Amino acid sequence: MEATNFTSVAEFELAGFLDLENCATLLFATLLVIYLLILSANTLIFVLIWATSRLHIPMYYFIAILSVLEVLYTTVTVPKLLVDLLRARKSISFRGCLLQIYFFHSLGISEACLLTAMAYDRYVAICTPLNYTATMTPKRCFQLALGCCVCGFMCPLPEIVLTSTLPFCRPSHLDHIFCDFPPLISLACTDISTSIVVDFSLHSIVILIPIFIILFSYTKILKVIVKIKTVEGRQKAFSTCASHLIVVLTFFGTVSFMYMRLTWTEAVHYDRTIAIIYAFLIPLFNPIIYTLRNKEIRTARGICRIFFRCHNCISSPLLDGRRQSQGNPGL
Repeated sequence: MEATNFTSVAEFELAGFLDLENCATLLFATLLVIYLLILSANTLIFVLIWATSRLHIPMYYFIAILSVLEVLYTTVTVPKLLVDLLRARKSISFRGCLLQIYFFHSLGISEACLLTAMAYDRYVAICTPLNYTATMTPKRCFQLALGCCVCGFMCPLPEIVLTSTLPFCRPSHLDHIFCDFPPLISLACTDISTSIVVDFSLHSIVILIPIFIILFSYTKILKVIVKIKTVEGRQKAFSTCASHLIVVLTFFGTVSFMYMRLTWTEAVHYDRTIAIIYAFLIPLFNPIIYTLRNKEIRTARGICRIFFRCHNCISSPLLDGRRQSQGNPGL
């Protein structure tokens, strides 16, 4: 690499949707609708849980926090992506790129930790039901949620610091739809083997440790379920975990394909496809999964009014919460 290429890079030009520029308007409208649905669905689930007193139990506290994380998680990248679809030149400053990466990964890791805490909650509810109330106190829930956020916002810092010290080459063309570690590090004008190992190690830790804890929790849960004598009892016990398992599989499955690799030779189409799944589709599917499979949320009166009659979005759940007693912690 010639010395003249080792110039200071103030901004990067994003590749965006290279082969879809002819239908940029249609793509913009589609992604905008998806983004608005993500905001609406997650916000409505949060409001429903907040307004319905019988949903004020640990599992639903975690679902409400998950909804907030999903809104923030998508807002970090999607608005900028939508604006870029309407511009010929898609650029982002170096600092803005690092900030986008930091918050995107911080919120993603926080979500991974929260899904782990939700698995622990299901473990306590099914394996030690008599101790559930004493174990999953509001204080314990707050500590778990706070710990998830602290862990999420601390884990990306070493990689952010390391990336900020790398020299970058021109042309500064980022082959992705938004800023992320793999495409950014690949532009460095130096040996990036250390950065690749650090990136792989950190992402492996934040992915594999939660997966291990979740698998351990569900192994214990499965042992309890198979001992239940009645089919109805087994189905009821397993239904308390079904929604969470679906969310875990989709979330960890996609991020594993993206970040747990030691080579970044895949085409931009591969990274872009995976990015759309975990940046758009998962935040959209999660509230749908919890709404459709969650008996307590699905049967809560007023949910249809929340979707179709906005003027009743607060009053109906409040009335339902006053009329109904505290529910079971299961789905």
